[in-house]
Amino acid sequence: MTNPFREDLVSRSRPEPCTVVIFGATGDLTHRKLVPAIYNLAVDGELPPGVKILGFARREKSDEEFRKGLEELNRKVSRSGHDDTIWGKFVDNIHYHQSEFDETDGYKRLAERLDTIDRDRGGKGNRLFYIASAPEFFDVILEKLKEAGLNEAKDGCWARVIVEKPFGTDLKTAQHLNEVVNRTFHEKDTYRIDHYLGKETAQNIMVLRFANAIFEPLWNNRYISHVQVTCAENLGMEGGRGGYYDTAGALRDMVQNHLLQLLSLITMEPPTDLSADGVRDEKVKVIRSLRQWDTPEKVAENVVRAQYTKGFVDGKEVPGYREEDRVDPESMTEAYVAVRLMIDTWRWSGVPFYIRMGKQLPKKATEISVHFKAPPCVLFNALPGGVPGANVLVIRIQPDEGISLRMVSKIPGTSLRLEPVKMDFHYATSFGKGSPEAYERLLLDAMAGDATLFARRDEVEEAWKFIDHIEHAWHQSDTPPPMAEYVAGTWGPKEADELLQRDGNSWRRL
Repeated sequence: MTNPFREDLVSRSRPEPCTVVIFGATGDLTHRKLVPAIYNLAVDGELPPGVKILGFARREKSDEEFRKGLEELNRKVSRSGHDDTIWGKFVDNIHYHQSEFDETDGYKRLAERLDTIDRDRGGKGNRLFYIASAPEFFDVILEKLKEAGLNEAKDGCWARVIVEKPFGTDLKTAQHLNEVVNRTFHEKDTYRIDHYLGKETAQNIMVLRFANAIFEPLWNNRYISHVQVTCAENLGMEGGRGGYYDTAGALRDMVQNHLLQLLSLITMEPPTDLSADGVRDEKVKVIRSLRQWDTPEKVAENVVRAQYTKGFVDGKEVPGYREEDRVDPESMTEAYVAVRLMIDTWRWSGVPFYIRMGKQLPKKATEISVHFKAPPCVLFNALPGGVPGANVLVIRIQPDEGISLRMVSKIPGTSLRLEPVKMDFHYATSFGKGSPEAYERLLLDAMAGDATLFARRDEVEEAWKFIDHIEHAWHQSDTPPPMAEYVAGTWGPKEADELLQRDGNSWRRL
């Protein structure tokens, strides 16, 4: 039962009933992430009453066939399990609409069907369009929505669009897609999704920094030695993913969006308020302040790219990257990237930031580690080994969501010996329940009109400006930096270790 005396304490706008139209509804994202996310919101009582789902795709399917496929996968992947009673009520609000993405008549029929759903099932006329199709269809879907008048909201209602990643493949294509989107929907109604920002630990970064007096005074170049952002994956190109990945690579697939977004949350200045633009204004300042590696020489000095060779991961032998299915045997696409970044602001002058992302590493994990400078150790210099390491604050994004702080303590006993110890906080154990999936929060925010956790146009374009310099040095330079190698199941190439060693640092072992 809701406590009426706590209603005014809710810090978010209320999500409103709407019809969610998912383009690319027969794809993996819809079945594994989007529909299970909406179902879990229903289980938790977070979903506004009257939400409908209309899948839009090219395959011939009936409503029943579409629902059956969704149910089969929901039973396997739903965070909260599968309750037949709840699903029975939930599935009545799911429908399917068949059309080619470039078929004008299909969008006219879509408009008519949306009106019918609203009329027959008590809808209010709010529409949330989710473009989960292949990227080559983004433009045509947006243009056809405008052609059918579906981008214009009815009086007293709203029409919004969520655009999946990748949002462009370089600055030029991102600018073009932004122009198409902004010709179709207002910027305030455009939601460029980055599911990493929906993760509970990512959302907690601002709280950790700005609501705790023990951290904020130390969050600058006087006390912080360096920061590492790691995204490790213990998978390769399974499931036919090689065809897509070999055209993208680690830099464009992960660094341009997810990892630069995490970096901006770690390094941004305090916003004037918690409004969407208040937060995003500060994030984009960080991206603009990145020192540009705009020559092949600077890229070679500050960026390492690599591919994995045959090895063992989780006890199983795996092929090298160029031996993977649907990967060019002479591919020059990186499966691993490590970048040294500098942020030219007053707060961060002189502090190096290191980002690494790789496939076929020993484990799956994403974390941010903030390495503090060592204090003067004159008191303990005479001890064997001195002081064993400086303080490190670790923010675990996935899979074991939480925060830990490494500090130094005396080992119990009659002699003075020091050892690092860890203070650990786990979301699941501290709050008694697991964190919701990222898509749950993001879908709810879009229904509420809260764009705080979505990327703004200028954020996307500034990130591509930085990434494009590196891509040009790799693929368009007469003297491109070399492609390094590492054995699958190891933590990456020796060149990535040397990148940190030049600054007197080393990668944190996960």
